Amino acid sequence: MQARTDFYQTLQPKLFGLAYRLLGSRADAEDLLQDAWFKWIAADTDTIRDGEAWLVTVVTRLGIDQLRRRRARREEYLGPWLPEPLLGSTDNEAERLMDVGADISMAFLVALERLGAEERAALLLRDVLDHSYEQIADTLGKSPAACRQIISRARRRVRDERPRFTVDHAAHRRLVERFAATLLDPDGMAFAELLAEDVSWMADGGGQASAASKVLHGVRASVRLAVGIARRAAGQWHTRIAWINGEPGVLVLHGERIHAAMTLVSDGQHIRRIYSVVNPHKLPQASRDVVH
Repeated sequence: MQARTDFYQTLQPKLFGLAYRLLGSRADAEDLLQDAWFKWIAADTDTIRDGEAWLVTVVTRLGIDQLRRRRARREEYLGPWLPEPLLGSTDNEAERLMDVGADISMAFLVALERLGAEERAALLLRDVLDHSYEQIADTLGKSPAACRQIISRARRRVRDERPRFTVDHAAHRRLVERFAATLLDPDGMAFAELLAEDVSWMADGGGQASAASKVLHGVRASVRLAVGIARRAAGQWHTRIAWINGEPGVLVLHGERIHAAMTLVSDGQHIRRIYSVVNPHKLPQASRDVVH
């Protein structure tokens, strides 16, 4: 039993990375892994030739089932929907976030939302876990040829959604820092200078917090929202740089209570997209709670 437990714990970061990318929710991913663990300890391992492949298949199929079940609930969600952010406040915590694998950026996860459940799973298995088409076919119960078509279609849809910028990390970090410094300035002029003309701002309040009911586009609308936030803050809120989904982002706090977690997409000179999670059900209650 101990050997089985040790094997599972070794794979847990990879399995969590897959589950989180599938579901866009830390809590749901952790629940899914709990279900996978129960299946693992109940399984007859003498009949399992490849334990890792078996667990990846279980997590993938559980994730697909959950994605299909929640489709109806998503249609009832108030306003834009964003993934639950993975938060960290130090470089060491950022390294722990990256244990779950490659790209977990908010922009990537938002792009994945364009995909159906099987498309999303197939793309992640191929491009994140580097599984062969034969392995993916076994997991999804389809032919390798069908999986090639699914993945090709999914890549096109994600490529159309994702930003097309190659950005110097230091330049992006400087923009994030300037964003944090100017967001709560009620004047709004310095904040406006950071924004590209075609900037978009997506805020997820889920009906639980004040947020724009649709994606905002353009400098004027974004500055108007930022000025409104600054006036609401009334000098009582502050910002802090934090690691969010493996990249530098901004927390807006009232004392130690997190009001918003924000990530940015930039071209190195201006901010092109703003993702802001303000739904309190998706945020830790206090900054000290990030990445436990």
